Amino acid sequence: MWKKIFGKSENANEENSASLFEQVNKDCLPRHIAIIMDGNGRWATGKGMMRSVGHTAGVKALKRTLKAAIALNLEAMTVYAFSTENWKRPAAEVEFLMKLFSEYLEKEIAEMDSDNVRIKFIGRVDELSPGLKKQIADAEQRTANNTGVKFTVGVNYGGQDEMVRAVQSLAQDVKNGSLEPENIDSKLLESRLDTKELPPVDLVIRTSGDMRLSNFLIWQTAYAEFWFTDTNWPDFDKEKLAEALLDFSQRDRRFGGLNTKK
Repeated sequence: MWKKIFGKSENANEENSASLFEQVNKDCLPRHIAIIMDGNGRWATGKGMMRSVGHTAGVKALKRTLKAAIALNLEAMTVYAFSTENWKRPAAEVEFLMKLFSEYLEKEIAEMDSDNVRIKFIGRVDELSPGLKKQIADAEQRTANNTGVKFTVGVNYGGQDEMVRAVQSLAQDVKNGSLEPENIDSKLLESRLDTKELPPVDLVIRTSGDMRLSNFLIWQTAYAEFWFTDTNWPDFDKEKLAEALLDFSQRDRRFGGLNTKK
């Protein structure tokens, strides 16, 4: 039962998995996938290395996965890079992660632009350092007119925080008289979310074995399918992505109703 809910066994032999990416049916892809990139630290400590090495390896995995999304012509991919709770981590690790974000943008933005990727950051970006905020603004502006994969990065992001900010925005409109409470509906609330330009999430992928959302895209994942893997994020690649997509293509998505085709 758990395999049916959470994904297929990871014991497929290497010979079969080598061609999984080529087996993905582009007509059965999710419009929007969301990825919780977990396990960088576990990957590193398991190899006797510093956690920072794992985060660096995780950046390489992100590039591989984005390249795979581009090859499949996915509409949207959102990743959880740094949560509102991650500030609780040791100061040295947080500082390293912020430096890594900056280096990632500096090194990769030209290639992303060339690949027709539109990058956008969600979360409390205004609380980041002035230098990083400028890099983010420049990257978003540079790729704003691109029509390929909508690549969204959650930095200083929390799903509950996003909901609170959306409700505060609506409450302010009610307070100043431009909105009547009875006119608030799901569509209006969605228009105040950080992801207002994106379709709902169809598939959530989480690496490294944990089976929870961890405050990621709470509203947007209401009817998403979930796929979990024990693979740590630095080892994630296009074949693992293909496993998730092939499994997704066989899910029976009813959105609360009945499948009348059966």
